[in-house]
Amino acid sequence: MSDRHVIIGAGPVGRSVAGVLAGRGADVVLASHSGQGPEVTGARRVAVDASDADALTGLADGAQVLYNCVNPPRYDAWPRLWPPLAAAFLAAAERTGAVLAVTGNLYAYGPVDGPMVEGMPDAGTGTKARIRAQMTADAMALHRAGRIRTVEVRGSDYVGGPLGDGAHVPRVVPAALAGKNVRVVGDAHQPHTWTDVHDMGRALVAVAETESALGRVWHAPSNAARTQAEAVNDVLASVGKRPVRVTAYPRAVLLAGGLFDSQLRELRETEYQFTRPYVMDSSAITAELGLEPTPWDEVCRRTAS
Repeated sequence: MSDRHVIIGAGPVGRSVAGVLAGRGADVVLASHSGQGPEVTGARRVAVDASDADALTGLADGAQVLYNCVNPPRYDAWPRLWPPLAAAFLAAAERTGAVLAVTGNLYAYGPVDGPMVEGMPDAGTGTKARIRAQMTADAMALHRAGRIRTVEVRGSDYVGGPLGDGAHVPRVVPAALAGKNVRVVGDAHQPHTWTDVHDMGRALVAVAETESALGRVWHAPSNAARTQAEAVNDVLASVGKRPVRVTAYPRAVLLAGGLFDSQLRELRETEYQFTRPYVMDSSAITAELGLEPTPWDEVCRRTAS
C-alpha cells in the first residue's frame, strides 16, 4: 500500500497532519493555493487550485489519503468558496480511490443542551452550519454507496500552536503574557472545549488509516472543558506568569463593530458557542482508537510559545 499522502490546506491543521506523517517517513505533499508558507520538514510544498477537480485528481493520484484541511479565510465567503471545493474533493476521492479525510468542526450541530457527542443530528440552522452539514451528508452518502471511502474529524476551537488572530484564546495570549488584562468574545466564564491543533492532526491520520473508522464522524481527543478566563490563565501559569483579568466585550460593542466589519457580523450566527456551555465529548476516539488528548499543561505551554 502506498504511503503517499496529499494534504490540501497548509494552515495549522494541515501542517500538523504533515508533521505527523513526515515524522514517520511518509511521502507527504502539502498543498495550498499559493504553495507558500511555513515549511514542514519532510513535506513537499506545492500549489493547487483545490476547486479544480481535474487538478486535485492529478495531485491525489496514487495517494493513500487525501486530507481536506482547507479553511477559507473569511466566513462571509463560505457560501461561494465551499461548494466547488467540496465537490472537487468528492470527485478526486472517487476517481483515485484515496481515502478522503475531512477536517470538520462543530458548527453543524448548532446550539445543543449538554455535551456534543458523535451521532447527534446536524441540526444547526445558520448558513455556516448548513454548509458544513451538507458537506458531511454528501460525503457520507457516497461512502454508503461504495463510491468513496471517507471519514471526518470534528474539533472545537484550537489551541496549542501558532494559530493566528482568528483563534479565540491564542489571539489574546501575547497581551496576557505582557501582564495586560484582556477581553474575549461572549462570556468569559462559560465552560468551553478547546482542541489541541496537534491532537487534531493525530486524529485525522489515525482515523484515515483505520478501515473500521471510516464512514463515521469522530471528535478529536480534547481535554476537559475550561472557561475562556481559565484557559487564558492556565496558559500563563504554564510558563510561570501571574494571572490577568479576563472579561467579555460588551455585546453592544460587537454589534456596532458588525456594522463595519463583515467578519464581526458573521460571529452573531455562532455567538451561542461562547455565551452558553459549549462542551464536546471526545471519549469515543479514546475508547475505540486509544487516542488520548495531550496533557493540558503541555498544550498550554505550546500556546504560550
